[in-house]
Amino acid sequence: MPNSLTKLLASNKKRPERVPQSKIVAKDGGDTEIYIYDAIVADEDTAYWWGGVSAEALVPEIRAIKGGTIRLRINSPGGDVFAAQAICQAIRDTGAKVVAHIDGYAASAATVIATAADEVEISDGGFFMIHNAWTWTMGNASDLTATATLLSKVDASLASQYAKKSGMSVDAVKAAMDAETWYTADEAVAAGLVDRIATGAKVEASWDLSAYAKAPKPAPTNQIDPVATDEHRARQQQRIATMARLQVS
Repeated sequence: MPNSLTKLLASNKKRPERVPQSKIVAKDGGDTEIYIYDAIVADEDTAYWWGGVSAEALVPEIRAIKGGTIRLRINSPGGDVFAAQAICQAIRDTGAKVVAHIDGYAASAATVIATAADEVEISDGGFFMIHNAWTWTMGNASDLTATATLLSKVDASLASQYAKKSGMSVDAVKAAMDAETWYTADEAVAAGLVDRIATGAKVEASWDLSAYAKAPKPAPTNQIDPVATDEHRARQQQRIATMARLQVS
């Protein structure tokens, strides 16, 4: 059975309106826009095979920004939490004022990046999702126990970050993560995870979120499944299985 992270990346690899990788756009007046309109991955090798915003490529670009205001535009189904944390730290280290704009979905690791902002706003119709970390691994009982311990530590770290942003207790955040909670724009503001709802047109984000148990259902579509054959799916699964590193989302 494919790992949920693998499924998330594969099911969105050829989404037609997907913005390749990410974009950093410098504007007059010292403003910089960073677009994270993709899944979040650790390195360029993963991005080549699966698509995604690569922290390996993006972090050096962010670190070149010095001061001003960063407008962090997010429409992402999530991905690798360690990559997201690296992006967070790079954003903090710029010394800029950071305003996150959730233009569609901020799910999973994408919400971690939003916590690096001084202010967070969400479009009407957007979603903010938090859940417990996922991973894939193999080995003996000791290996699996060690992995479970790591996941528990990751969950505790995430809960602390969300609690600091929202003002919720860590226990309340952990309960929401256990439940895979999808906050609407209004609910995210009420929970304190987001500061305000953006003015403007309502958005309809279109990520394939079938990897998640409780994702909102997408509008009907006539798109052909980009992973159309069992053979193609098997090749992709074999590729990611050969990557000798632990990946957590």
